Amino acid sequence: FLSSNHSTAKQQRSMKSNKCAETLVGKLRREFEPRVPTLIESLTGIEFNVGPQTSSVSESKEIERLFPNSYGQPMVDITNRNQNPQSSDAHHIEFNKSSQNVCTNALRIGVVLSGGQAPGGHNVITGLFDALKELNQASVLLGFTGGPKGVVMNRYIELTTGVIDRYRNTGGFDMLKSGREKFQTQLQLEASLKTVTENNLDGLVVIGGDGSNTYAALLAEFFAQRQSKCKVIGVPKTIDGDLQNEYIEISFGFDSAVKTFSEMISNLCRDALSAAKTWHFVKLMGRDASQVTLECALQTRVNIALIGEEIQSEKLLLHDVTELMVDIIEERALKGKNYGVVLIPEGVIQFIPTMRVLIHYLNDALKEGSEHLISIEKLVEVSDKIKYVRELLKKHSKSCLANFDVLPRDIQAQLLLERDTHGNIQLSQVPIEQLFIEICEQKLRKRGKYMASKTKFRGQGHFFGYDGRSCFPSNFDAQYCYSLGRVSTLLVAAGLNGYMARVYDLEKDVKQWRVGAVPITMLMNMEIRHGQPTPVIKKCLVDVDHGKKFAYFIKHRDEWAVEDCYRYVGPIQFFGPTGLTDCPPMNVLLKKTNDIKWPIDQVDVRPIQPASQSVTKSDVTRKLVQPAQQSYLLWGITFPVVPHGHLALSQSTTSTCAVTIFNEFLY
Repeated sequence: FLSSNHSTAKQQRSMKSNKCAETLVGKLRREFEPRVPTLIESLTGIEFNVGPQTSSVSESKEIERLFPNSYGQPMVDITNRNQNPQSSDAHHIEFNKSSQNVCTNALRIGVVLSGGQAPGGHNVITGLFDALKELNQASVLLGFTGGPKGVVMNRYIELTTGVIDRYRNTGGFDMLKSGREKFQTQLQLEASLKTVTENNLDGLVVIGGDGSNTYAALLAEFFAQRQSKCKVIGVPKTIDGDLQNEYIEISFGFDSAVKTFSEMISNLCRDALSAAKTWHFVKLMGRDASQVTLECALQTRVNIALIGEEIQSEKLLLHDVTELMVDIIEERALKGKNYGVVLIPEGVIQFIPTMRVLIHYLNDALKEGSEHLISIEKLVEVSDKIKYVRELLKKHSKSCLANFDVLPRDIQAQLLLERDTHGNIQLSQVPIEQLFIEICEQKLRKRGKYMASKTKFRGQGHFFGYDGRSCFPSNFDAQYCYSLGRVSTLLVAAGLNGYMARVYDLEKDVKQWRVGAVPITMLMNMEIRHGQPTPVIKKCLVDVDHGKKFAYFIKHRDEWAVEDCYRYVGPIQFFGPTGLTDCPPMNVLLKKTNDIKWPIDQVDVRPIQPASQSVTKSDVTRKLVQPAQQSYLLWGITFPVVPHGHLALSQSTTSTCAVTIFNEFLY
């Protein structure tokens, strides 16, 4: 791409020169037509309803001071006057009809992919494009290339039907490329304003994670201050799963990535069981939260899964964590099971309290522009760099020095590498899995019973991260993202600014999903970044106190540790019955059962006759003993109830993830 300004013809020729071969699966995926919620199937009759004024997660006065033009905006719910009235929002928020209308004049909207890839990003853009053209064929969609830097440098291509159709339901972000630059400095904000003004944009849609959406809020505030007509809308994206809350049920990409990782993990489980001589240590995506690790553990039932939030809550040391791991490895070995699978979130080391203190100090001492970073960069030999840091730690804290010294030399060297864009250690580059393999091996040599058994420990490290970022999106993500794109168009067309698109009630059938938006400032709190208090979207960590997912994991992990309870999940399914292809993430299913009826809702798992009968938890318990109904409708498929109340599969239906999940989690 060009270094500055746009050149549509040159960039489109570059795209056409792509010689990637298309497979039959790729062709069929491009032809797949995502289902959309009934509410936005037709864009005529769209109405906006607004709730009361909102406030931020915390530090409301400070965030209001920083966002005077966009703070306190109401939540928005979108309905359609041509459809039957929907039930009220699950959070019992009172919505009133708004005077805002969807503009049907020709619009000019820009879109940018920000941050790391996540399956489904292209479908957000195709949903945005299709809705834009449905409102007015003369509307234009510009795609800024290379991430936020493309906006700053006014670098874009016009997205036409020919371009869009090549990327429908595909993985990756290669339509526009992505980047991790930010809309942060005054120069960047001024340049972005110049770009949207020169291109006469009515809106800019930022597709990204918590950081990117935070910068989208900054951009929205800046545009409002300068009275720009361009509105900024955010779309929730991250495979880490840490951009979710009571209003944003899940970020897109999480479902596809977890299913991809789970397939590879279950393959390792089968391999470990087959060879019976290797322990596989798998590092998974998740710097700040262990959501991916927990979800994959529930899907595959591995022997050990480290949950960073639990380690932090229990104030465990590295010694404590590895002792627990070695206990399991030894117990299995003495039972003749010298194999297993361990899942490790990439950010686990920063959840260990003593290591967290060390990492925070290093992030601060070696931040960009600091004298210590300049001094280290002048050193050539790694040993000299490590020696320099040891001297720093000796002066700062003996405990930090002791924790640094316990790490293998190659791990120490990794902690001194260039920081990421947030000024943090790039934990994905640190081979944490190798650290645990080495420590476990050392500890096992000191276990008398283990050594007497003549067992030889073999540890094999893996990192599953980039493997799941650009896969074909699951049907759930494809349809979720397409809906997010359509909603984004409506928000711009209604003149809303500083909002994040919202699609919810995801545990239900796609047709019954609901849509709306939340002000981005509503999701914010203040955190220390680069040594300064900074407004950011609050990350969602694993709830180790009240979370239903974690409770289920705790209930079963002791059995999974010593027995071979592996689940072989297989690859993502795109074709076949919807119960197999369209089931929502377990993360959504279990989370929603905390505050609505179990199992899930009468809309999803409901008796055929009478259709309106509700299903309560007590009803399900009674039916498990003596089923009152002969069949249930689940995601468009009728399943008969067999003895003990389990949902059975018809002869024409293969085993489904959805039914497996329900049968397992009912007990």
